Amino acid sequence: MSRPTRQSPAREAVARLPSRARSLDLLPSGRSIVIGVAAAAVAVLAFAAARETSVFAVRTIEVRGVDPKLARRVDAVLAPLQGVSLLKIENDQVERLATSLPSVAGVTYDRAFPNTLRVVVQAEEPAAVVRHGVRAWLVSRRGRLMARIAQRTHRALPRIWLARALGVPVGATLVQGAGGEELALIDASRGEALARQVRSVRQIDGQWAYVLRGGVEIRVGDRTDLPLKLAIAAAILRRTPIFGYLDVSVPQRPVAHENSQVSG
Repeated sequence: MSRPTRQSPAREAVARLPSRARSLDLLPSGRSIVIGVAAAAVAVLAFAAARETSVFAVRTIEVRGVDPKLARRVDAVLAPLQGVSLLKIENDQVERLATSLPSVAGVTYDRAFPNTLRVVVQAEEPAAVVRHGVRAWLVSRRGRLMARIAQRTHRALPRIWLARALGVPVGATLVQGAGGEELALIDASRGEALARQVRSVRQIDGQWAYVLRGGVEIRVGDRTDLPLKLAIAAAILRRTPIFGYLDVSVPQRPVAHENSQVSG
């Protein structure tokens, strides 16, 4: 009597494979495909129709993130979006209108259906006051001229004195050679121990210097290693009275002098 032969694993695996007919049964039918395409087409047509109708037209604009005065100004410049479908509004439209205000750095927005546009505003952050003669402007950290201001206001902010008139309107940006370098040094001092004491930034004999409110000059040379130079200057001032200037342009060899050669 012969023993039954055992099929090899390869033949068993082949035997378990579904038949071609069964595989075809798993594919969607022609009718299902037609129904799916039709549903997608209806959705596209419905979206297009909604864009062109007043169903989702903007009726209310909510401005958030800034004080009420600036919020009212943003609301006013966004007025052209009133009546526009929420589905047609694009980010660059909102950004372009809002940042036409010199005090606005940027915006984000959200559609609150059916008829509300919610806008969150990021305001420009004042960093310094630019002065030329009797004229003064408020300038942001990004170098944008935010507004023309009266003299002797915003006293807590450092001054940037210009030898020549700006020649650019409010809303423009400071450039190198016209306040840009000074602003970069002021911004670099943010968070440092001396930041609140800085009254102005200027060049002395071709080297950059911070003039503190007490009249002391912190000469830093060029703009390299500024955090290190300012930290060294702050440490020296904490333990040693300085009445002239402190030169930290070479951080490893700071030099102090009693008499400043340039008036503050």
